Amino acid sequence: MKKRLIDILKFVVFFGIGLFFIYWFLLKLDAEERSAIWESFLSAKWGWVICVMVVSLLSHFIRALRWQLLFKPLNHHPNINNTFGAVMVTYLANLAFPRLGEVMRCAMLRTSDRIPMEKSLGTVVTERLFDTLIFVIIVLMGFLLMFGDVKDFIYDTLSQKFSALPTLTGIVICGIALLIVLFVLYKLFHEKMMKFAFYRKITSMVTGCVDGIKSILHLGPKATFLFIVYSLAIYFLYIAGGWVILQAFTETSSLGISTAFVIYLFGSVGMMISQGGLGAYPVLVWQALHLYGIGEATGLACGWMLWSSQQVIVLLFGLAYLVYFSLMKKKTVS
Repeated sequence: MKKRLIDILKFVVFFGIGLFFIYWFLLKLDAEERSAIWESFLSAKWGWVICVMVVSLLSHFIRALRWQLLFKPLNHHPNINNTFGAVMVTYLANLAFPRLGEVMRCAMLRTSDRIPMEKSLGTVVTERLFDTLIFVIIVLMGFLLMFGDVKDFIYDTLSQKFSALPTLTGIVICGIALLIVLFVLYKLFHEKMMKFAFYRKITSMVTGCVDGIKSILHLGPKATFLFIVYSLAIYFLYIAGGWVILQAFTETSSLGISTAFVIYLFGSVGMMISQGGLGAYPVLVWQALHLYGIGEATGLACGWMLWSSQQVIVLLFGLAYLVYFSLMKKKTVS
């Protein structure tokens, strides 16, 4: 009951943040600005919007292919239709409650392929750990390779809060020095710190994360190679979706893949701070485009179109596969 209440509270908070973003921006827009956004929607090239949906769907399909690889060492071989369906149900469930989808997709494979929940959850944890690692690498790359106006915007924003900022070289040197200091401290005090339960728990969690990521290397050379290729393809498609939506508007069609990369970084923050990115995602996409001189009407229209086209795919396929697995479960019971 306590866990259920916590889940409901999380949903209310994250969903509320999304609604707040929508309300705040609608409130600050006058009738003329709302009309301009609507006109931007109507003037968009809808063929490109359909392409965004295809790109989004392809990224989900590749994610299903990648997940399938993790079952081979466990001697389970779910077919791609079932893994793809479970992935789509995951995204659908996560629109309702954060992380509910991870449990749901394991439950779907238990229904369709008789795979025990604990084994499926193990593969999901491994997958999530690897995704987190890749995302951190992408964010670090984003800060190192941040482009022109974006870098200036971040630097100027931070300069308003801090009187002096170190150079990028200084930050890298400090980061390396900090890692060396932490490593030396770990070597010197690890045994003594193991007396404390909190430290043992943190150590166990870190070890589990490392072991989960290392387990990918035990898939076999071919499967490991495919897992890495699939992972890179997923994130490439996430970024490519941003580039595709730029082609739907005349004002943004000249912007390149570097802009799409920035859109992905900003949009990812939106997905974290509100339920399913509701409200926050389009706003942050607009903020990203604003750095390139794109107006509010086109920027918000672009953000809403990118977000809603992705969610349409989730709703259509998620609901369809939820029915599919429900019918399968009834058939199994009968």
